Order: sequence, then structure tokens, then C-alpha cells
Amino acid sequence: MKTRKYVPYLYMFPGLIMVLFFVYIPVLMNIGYSFFRLSSYSAGATFVGLDNYRRFFTDDTFPVMLKNNGLYCIISLIVQVGFGTVMALILEGSAIGKKMRGIFRNIYFMPSLISLVAVGLMFTFIYEPNVGFINSLLKAMHLPGKAWLGDSKLAIYCIIAMSQWQFTGYITLLMAVAFQNVPEDYAEAAAIDGAGPVRRAVSILIPQAKEQLLVCSIITVIGAFKLYTEVYSTTSGGPGNSSQVLGLFLYQQAFLHDDLGMAAVTGVFIFVITVVLSVLQLKVTRSGKD
Repeated sequence: MKTRKYVPYLYMFPGLIMVLFFVYIPVLMNIGYSFFRLSSYSAGATFVGLDNYRRFFTDDTFPVMLKNNGLYCIISLIVQVGFGTVMALILEGSAIGKKMRGIFRNIYFMPSLISLVAVGLMFTFIYEPNVGFINSLLKAMHLPGKAWLGDSKLAIYCIIAMSQWQFTGYITLLMAVAFQNVPEDYAEAAAIDGAGPVRRAVSILIPQAKEQLLVCSIITVIGAFKLYTEVYSTTSGGPGNSSQVLGLFLYQQAFLHDDLGMAAVTGVFIFVITVVLSVLQLKVTRSGKD
């Protein structure tokens, strides 16, 4: 029996409706709200044009947030994607046996299963200046300790380090799956031609897994600009505003300062910057043109 051409579209329709109502319409509504002064305690809305945008971009914390989110993004791309890819290559190499490979996969993946809040609390104890693990270790080595989360120059780096520990293993596993899907014939042919492990990785494995590498990079960039829980559970943006980030600023404007217009502008900015960076990544890697 001949299948009617429109039948596949009917199967896609429920998903399309859900995406429309739960993603695109809220995004458009948020853009609309960014031009109004709104309050949770008042039914009225006052049109203020671009005033919310002016306040957002001239706020003292804006350059701090941009720097902190940018730092998190760059370090995450280097550590999570870069180091994670190297770890995946080692994991899928011939130097590690099958049994040990399974054990290492579980060890790497386990941190990403832990709740972000739980990890934040755990690292708050690790960074604790009096009885924390790091300062106790430094004390045993007769080195001076530091107030890791209480130092305005160190706080954001401590949070970034915490996230690298939690998510590098996740990217490692994603890349390991991509390398497993590369046909073994390619690597065997290269080995016969005398290519060593590094040459096989650079010339065969990584190019064959470039789509997955791109997906991992986009996930990491989007995660960097949605950063919220890690900061909230450790420093709440402090000391001062030294570890303030866009996601936490949005929450504080909406639920602590009752400035929903400013929160909407922050949401628009996060949306635009993640879309622009993702499109740039697609352009740079020329995905889909091969």
C-alpha cells in the first residue's frame, strides 16, 4: 500500500507543537517583556523601550559577568573538549585492556551524575580555609593556605576548576563513543602504512569524529553561558561581585530585586550570545559541507 506523503509530517506534528509552545513562544515572549517594566506584585506593565537594555549594558557588573562567563567558556573548551578528546583517544587506544577500559569509563563518567548542588557543597568543604582538604594538604607541606572562595581574584577560578572536574569525563565518554564508530579498516590501513598512534589520531580518528567534536564544543559553549548553580551553591556571586555570572544575575534580578524587565534583557543577551557563538562554530568547522 502506498504511503501518503503527508503521513510522516503527522508523526512530527506533536513534537513540533511542543517545541513551539515550550521553546520558541517563551523566547519571543521574553523578548517582548524586555521592553517593559514588570513586577511580580503588579498586574500592570509599563513600556520603557530600550531603557532596560541601557541599564543592563551600563551596569557595573556587566563587564565582570562577561569576563567570568568568557573565562569559563575558554577554559572549558580547552580542558573539557581538548583534554577530554585526548583522554578519549588514550582510552580507546591499544595501550589499555578491555577490562580496564570499562573501569576507567565508569570512573570518568561518575562525577557528571552527581547533582550540581551536591558538587557545589562538596567543593565548599574542599576549599574551606580552616579545615578544607586543599589547605590541609598545603599545611602538611608547610605551605601557606588561602581563602579560596573568599578571595576575589581566586573565587571564579575555583568554581571553574570544580566544573572541569565534573564534566571533563562526560565529554571524554561522548568522544570515546565517536571514536568507536570509526571503521577499524582505516586505522589498520594506516598502521600498515607505518602511521604511529599520534598520526592515526590526528589524520584519521579526529577528522572522522569531527561532527561529535563540534557537538561537544557547542554543548560546552552553551553550558558556559547558562552557568548558574555552581556559582549559586558556592559564592552566590561574591566576594563582592567578583564571581558574578549572567545566569545568577538573571535569577537575582527576577526573584530578589523583582526587576523582571532586567531579567528578560539578561535572558535575551544569553540567547543571542549562545546562538551567535554556535553559528560561528558551525561556520568555522564548515559542518555539513563535506
